[in-house]
Amino acid sequence: MQILLTEEIAEFSFRAQAFLAQRLERNVMATITQLMLAMGPGPGSERPIYALGVDRTGATVAAALRTPPRHLIASGFAEPEHAQQLMTAWIEADPGITGVSAAPAEAAMLMQAWRELTGGETSLDFSEALHELKAVIAPTRMPPGSLRHATSAEEDLLVQWNLDFTAETGFGDPASAVLAAQRTLAGGRSYVWDDEGPVTMVGHATRVADVNRVGPVYTPPQHRGHGYASAAVAALSQQLLDAGAQRCMLFTDLANATSNKIYEAVGYRRFADWEEHSFLPRSAA
Repeated sequence: MQILLTEEIAEFSFRAQAFLAQRLERNVMATITQLMLAMGPGPGSERPIYALGVDRTGATVAAALRTPPRHLIASGFAEPEHAQQLMTAWIEADPGITGVSAAPAEAAMLMQAWRELTGGETSLDFSEALHELKAVIAPTRMPPGSLRHATSAEEDLLVQWNLDFTAETGFGDPASAVLAAQRTLAGGRSYVWDDEGPVTMVGHATRVADVNRVGPVYTPPQHRGHGYASAAVAALSQQLLDAGAQRCMLFTDLANATSNKIYEAVGYRRFADWEEHSFLPRSAA
């Protein structure tokens, strides 16, 4: 395998598009690629870096990207020597790499390569499950209210809920949460369950290879226990299927038994696992 690093999103998209569309596990990379093509990094953000793993014929067989300050996301580096190649090239170009987000076996190889190259340590941030849905199961208990598009007048509320979601779950960082809320709303992909006012938020990523990824989903503590999140996810998933998606998918934190149970009840089925790990440089470790 040959590793090609680039900061040019058009080149990365052209060469990685088919590879990213092959598996649901690569949906996050695929949707980030679409977003970067359409809008570029956010104001003040560091320039993203992209990597292609190509075989002897020049075909893309692996891909990775990092949009600082987030971790490296990688797929296709399935052998220790491939992980070593990627990490060697990446550290040279991006010595401030903060961690890795990948399938468990692949994450383990990438972490091992990083530890050997830097002498640092690693720590587990999250163990996640990936779920897919092909048909919605209607909730057995429907709460009052209905799903609707969020409005521009609700931007401040959605930004705050995204910040609350980030603080409560530990996923992401505040700056990314604000930008994500604004971009999802501007793209018409932000919804609320309305019961005499917004009580739950849910959004979705742009469609890639007939798949829509749902999330984030957040219900403020004072509105929990009424079934709003279940109803919102079921309703949005059905809308996306009706609009042409063949499947929906989402991530859940394996430590959150409630969310895993909620999504299974409306038709989501676990098909793979995912992990996020932080890198601790030798001085910090």
